[in-house]
Amino acid sequence: MSPTFAALSYGQYRRYLLAQLSTGIGFWMMRLAQDWLVLDLTDGSGVAVGIATALQFIPFLIITPFAGVMADRFSRRTLMIWAHIGLVSISIVLLVALLTNTANVAVVFVLAALTGSMAAIDFPSRQALVGQLVGNEHLTNAVALNSVAFNLARISGPAIAGVLIAGTGLPVVIGVIVAFFAIALTAIASLRRIPKTRKGDLPRATFSDGLKFLRSRPELMFLLALVFFVALFGLNFQLTTALMATQEFAGGAASFGILSTFLALGSLVGSLLAARRTQVRVRLIVVSALAFGSATLLAGVMPTWALFALVLPLCGITAMTFTTAAQSFLQLATPDHLRGRVMGIYTMLFFAGTPIGAPLIGWLSDILGARVGLIGGGIGVVASTALLSWQLLRRREMRVTGHLHSPHLQLHRRVGALPPAEADLPLSHL
Repeated sequence: MSPTFAALSYGQYRRYLLAQLSTGIGFWMMRLAQDWLVLDLTDGSGVAVGIATALQFIPFLIITPFAGVMADRFSRRTLMIWAHIGLVSISIVLLVALLTNTANVAVVFVLAALTGSMAAIDFPSRQALVGQLVGNEHLTNAVALNSVAFNLARISGPAIAGVLIAGTGLPVVIGVIVAFFAIALTAIASLRRIPKTRKGDLPRATFSDGLKFLRSRPELMFLLALVFFVALFGLNFQLTTALMATQEFAGGAASFGILSTFLALGSLVGSLLAARRTQVRVRLIVVSALAFGSATLLAGVMPTWALFALVLPLCGITAMTFTTAAQSFLQLATPDHLRGRVMGIYTMLFFAGTPIGAPLIGWLSDILGARVGLIGGGIGVVASTALLSWQLLRRREMRVTGHLHSPHLQLHRRVGALPPAEADLPLSHL
């Protein structure tokens, strides 16, 4: 089998990936359907749509750290099953409300929050389960294929929903969403029960244990901080691309749709390229973050719509290279009994960037123009990457210097040998 699809040699992972793709398509369809319904119920209120979107994503900031703890305490497969039962139930409730003409804005808001909550419960377990399905040998490939599924869902989900809304109406769309969530639920339920790697007091796993582990690993703290700042400054393309399409290039919905497709195709290519990678180092994460920031900055200075469109795939490729490398490194560096908590923290920081960064970029764009979101975002990514990398290097150099002057090391020098731990202290991960 091609190295790009090596993880697909595992039957368990194939069923898992089917669930990942089906859940993703259903979620993106639900996002568009709920937003469209809110627009219809409020006669086009942008504020109401913004509230619905916020309700879909705020649960990721609140719930995922606790969901990560549950992923380490209980069966990840079982948690995913219950989350998908919730998604199916929410979709059925919305379908019934539409068919009985009882849907209103309050109902949609509540269901949007519940949809986000179920997805937030599912996410840490879903990410942490990968290592149990394929092992560390193919974990990097599996994480990259997850990104492929995510991007395919992000491309196809809204497209399917849009076509169905125009051709058949919203109830049919919700019915299809129920079907996608049901397919995902069936695929997850078909997974064999996988014994967890337990250690010590795992049934009493706490959030603080996850934080303690991360604090003991400077490179993981660096990675999580970098993920937050890249998401904060750079991963706001839904907003920045819309502003460029409408304000800078005087286009409409069609223009925005084409630009979004260019970006999504770049993301898909980036995910496939990442799937061929067999190992990940901190150096790759740093270089890809700098490349992504530079590509974002370059997109912000493109003078024409066509040139801007040509640069967007580069933004997608570098963004996916960074995110897949960061997640692969984090999962490989984390023991299985801690992986749920660590992925919960990762998810919280990854999604925290959007509700903080998007309003800031929108405000600056209103004052200084649409380009400032991309230019300022690119500069922010490059600057934060450089600063965090310098701090990591400085900390490691201090650790090396401290060990070189330790009596323990001096004793080994006198006998002509280095102890293994100190021998690995230089910046080997970079």
